[in-house]
Amino acid sequence: MTILLYDLVGSDMTRPFSPHCWKVAMALAHKGFEYRTVPTRFLEVPDIEGGASKTVPVIRDGDSVVADSFAIALHLEHAYLDRPSLFGGAGGEAHARFIERWSQLTIHPFISAAALTALHGMQDEANADYFRRSREARFGKTLEEVTAGRDAGLASFRASLEPLRSMLAYQPWIGGDGPLFADYIVFGALQWARIATPYQLLDDADPIAAWFGRCLALHGGLASRVAAAA
Repeated sequence: MTILLYDLVGSDMTRPFSPHCWKVAMALAHKGFEYRTVPTRFLEVPDIEGGASKTVPVIRDGDSVVADSFAIALHLEHAYLDRPSLFGGAGGEAHARFIERWSQLTIHPFISAAALTALHGMQDEANADYFRRSREARFGKTLEEVTAGRDAGLASFRASLEPLRSMLAYQPWIGGDGPLFADYIVFGALQWARIATPYQLLDDADPIAAWFGRCLALHGGLASRVAAAA
């Protein structure tokens, strides 16, 4: 049975943008699964699988409904041991959990601010209203005020990526010789920005930009099929 992935979209259903859904899309491809996406807007999320989760991603895999990108990766890993590993063992699972927290606390905050008005612009009228109300309550400012501060924070953001930049001098992937779920975690964040906004997060000469390009080429160029924001 084909796995279903509930994938977050805006008014254009061909441009999924959620970093967490991209982690799962890459994980499914890594495992060699055929899957079908179910384009889902913000206001439709509470209705997924009869209210299975308040957030995406969610997958249906036969009789199993699994929410949360890391939980989905673990499900795919342990339910299908005959397919390529996403973690390379228990140590890799622990390593990926660290990478997830680092990405959530270091990368996501800047991207969510830098791309905020662009993400708002990707929504239809009803979802745009929801997005503005919920995000302005979260930030305590208008969307425009939040995004206006991105230039001042760009240098600090780039500096905060030095652990990843330095690591790439020793190995081509966060996973070592090849990509693992840890790579897809960080990739998902940068793919979120790539699809939402043309704002340049990385210098072209940054080794992280080269790593990101390698990620875009993985799995037959799966992630590159969605064009970058113009």
